[in-house]
Amino acid sequence: MGRWLTRAADGLYRWSGAASLSSRVRIVITCLVVTAVLVAGIGAILGVREGDLGQFGLLICLITLAHLFGLRMRVGSTTIDVDWGEAALIVGFILVPVTWIPAAAGIGVLLAKPVVSVVSGNRTSPIETVRAAASLTLSAAVAALVVWAGGVPVVPMSAQAAAVVVLAALIYLLSSAVLLAVHLAVRDGQNMIGVVWQALRGTPVMIVGNVALGLVAVRLWGSSWLWVLPPLLWLLHQLYVHRVHEDEERRTWRAFALASRSLHRLDELAVAQEGLHAARSLFPVRAVELTVLGSQTRYRSSLRTGDEVQVEPVSTVPPTEAGRAPAVTRVLEVAGGRVGVLTLRLLRQRAWGPNDQHRLAVFGDALAAALHDAATHSALRELRERTMYESHHDPLTRLLNRDALMDRGDAVLRGLDARIPVALLLLDMDHFKEVNDTLGHLAGDELLQTAASRLSADVGHGELLARLGGDEFALLVTDLPGLSADHDEVDRLSAANLVAQRRARMLTAALASPTEVAGVTLSAEVSVGVAVATAGEFDLTELLRRADIALYQAKESGSRVAAYDPHRDRTSTDRLALVAELRAALATDDQLHLVMQPAVDLDTGAPSGVEALIRWHHPRRGLLLPKHFVRAVEASDLLGRFTRHVLDQALTLAAEWTRQGLDVPVAVNLSPRSLLDPQLPADVDELLRRHGIPASRLVLEITETVVLSPLPITDQVLRELRGLGVRFAVDDFGTGFSSLTFLTRIAVDELKVDRTFVARMADSRQAAAIVQAVVDLGRQLGLRVVAEGVETADQRIALRRLGCDAGQGFHFSHPLPADEITEALHTLSRAARPVRPLRARPHTA
Repeated sequence: MGRWLTRAADGLYRWSGAASLSSRVRIVITCLVVTAVLVAGIGAILGVREGDLGQFGLLICLITLAHLFGLRMRVGSTTIDVDWGEAALIVGFILVPVTWIPAAAGIGVLLAKPVVSVVSGNRTSPIETVRAAASLTLSAAVAALVVWAGGVPVVPMSAQAAAVVVLAALIYLLSSAVLLAVHLAVRDGQNMIGVVWQALRGTPVMIVGNVALGLVAVRLWGSSWLWVLPPLLWLLHQLYVHRVHEDEERRTWRAFALASRSLHRLDELAVAQEGLHAARSLFPVRAVELTVLGSQTRYRSSLRTGDEVQVEPVSTVPPTEAGRAPAVTRVLEVAGGRVGVLTLRLLRQRAWGPNDQHRLAVFGDALAAALHDAATHSALRELRERTMYESHHDPLTRLLNRDALMDRGDAVLRGLDARIPVALLLLDMDHFKEVNDTLGHLAGDELLQTAASRLSADVGHGELLARLGGDEFALLVTDLPGLSADHDEVDRLSAANLVAQRRARMLTAALASPTEVAGVTLSAEVSVGVAVATAGEFDLTELLRRADIALYQAKESGSRVAAYDPHRDRTSTDRLALVAELRAALATDDQLHLVMQPAVDLDTGAPSGVEALIRWHHPRRGLLLPKHFVRAVEASDLLGRFTRHVLDQALTLAAEWTRQGLDVPVAVNLSPRSLLDPQLPADVDELLRRHGIPASRLVLEITETVVLSPLPITDQVLRELRGLGVRFAVDDFGTGFSSLTFLTRIAVDELKVDRTFVARMADSRQAAAIVQAVVDLGRQLGLRVVAEGVETADQRIALRRLGCDAGQGFHFSHPLPADEITEALHTLSRAARPVRPLRARPHTA
């Protein structure tokens, strides 16, 4: 009999066109059908004595009608039929013996499915009809077993019998859902629990309505009120139709919302993965293929591979199985431009409907837009990366350029132990100009590329290679083998210097190997300058400067390789030593001091201000004036600390004058480089608050050179300082060539006439005219004019006659130490008196 069943099943598969089903699916369906036939046959035999064939035929008709008037609902990647089977089943319990129920259910389904297939236009294969009939036969058998096990007579229908019948109907529903889920899991790989949950979650109202209709039919069976059932059935059917459509539309919109949101990615692979996953959740597909035209890449996902996405070139031929599956294709376009092709390999041709086509159009547009955005972002990212690369690399040799070497080199030095020796090798080709002049620039470029290639091949771990420009290359070496940290620093640097020079000679030997350029055999001979220091001693700029000096020494001596000789760079050595000594001086209180020189009102002789002048009492060099060390400070990183130190001392004295009743502003000279420090306004504000000095009592003296580089940061710092209420004075006014431009850019309060004009007033009409012009300019602009370098009474009288406001110089007071300036200010204040206006000289022809 088993052989007969196998042959019958094979014949059925061939007849139904289902021979292509997998072996697992065929085995499951065969077992299902055989079991259903056995159960229905045994049940029919057991109920022969009790049953009425007329009633049995009536039940078959009811079950057939229940399936004819069913609805279709999408669950996962397939559709299922929602019908009135539970109601017909409940009526069947009072019409025939329970053992006949399975056979009636199977026969009713076999009669209804072909009719539904023809009427709906969704052709159902014979094997699918047989499978559905077998599943519902077994589900009806389980329900009948529940009623039989309950042992309660269903006729007449008591409350207890109704409870048993309702339970049987619910178990029938659950069993049919489970059997369908098993079939879909084996056939399509769908989640079994998910299918059962979706099927039951979408039909709670229908389940209640089915059970209620069956109970009402049982209650009214045989009475005159039975005519109420058809209109009631029609109303419930309309409710079900509306409910199914509403639920399907809600699920569709929710799925589309999730799918659209998931497509918001900035990477093509991420968009493709989300798109394939969304397509599998939205459409009844076996596999999904997405071909992206821009990258010529195909992305594939199928039920067999699960969530895994296969990535392959477009030239790859897709598997034959996917190629045989019915397919729907959508060209993805954005603004008329094609970005890709989406191909859906359907589970079955009949599973595709008009609504799916509409959904595919909307989903395709969203996926096309996401791919276009990802491609745009990728192009922008590549452009940014290419621009970044080109900004850091030499276009000819593809080595790092000067800027990149400075940035990365300083970063490397900061990341090393400050005691580790490092070396910078500066290489310059000898006679390179002759190559360009003789063979042409293309030959010169080829020689540079060859040199860069050889240097790159020789670069090891801990080394940074760059082309600085022209025929210059630089190599930063941070892994110099030598003495351990236990040895003296001088010994370690000496050993490292030897290693660095040996490394330089190896490079010169590698580059000197002959090469053919423009048909001529050449040897790229180079000179190398070597600078060695500890990682924390200098930045790369100083190392490069020292290596450049060493390179000059190498070329001058003809030795090819030379190390930096500090004895030939005395100026730099003194400057560096001075900066180091100033760093120590700022940490003490006994070296940097202020001397104060008052400015006097020319009319009254009263003090009108005090200028703070810095002096450095160096323990070894003696007394240093600003001209001896200010340049070194401005070129170092100590300028901010130095400026704050001077301001702090000056405001400390101003606070003391205030406590003694002297209302005199203090003036401090400000370096142009200080105006590049965005922290300066905050520092000034903090010092004014700490010393309790009004901002108007602080005068910052700046020079005209500020106008020569109108940087945004300079203007911002000046605006913030002006916002604090600080006053500005222009020092040495008239010596530059942009004075008037200066006054149009910066709001100042005071002009200080340079001492050279004051000294020459008596002997030079030009100098006197310049002073007069400055005084007149100040009067027109409402500015205070102070003359510097007033040394005689005649100069005072002349300046007063010209209308100058104040004077400063040895005639009034020499610069005084801080402990003497207070008494000097009191003396000037006590001696101040009004001066009679000078009589104007008569005009002579």
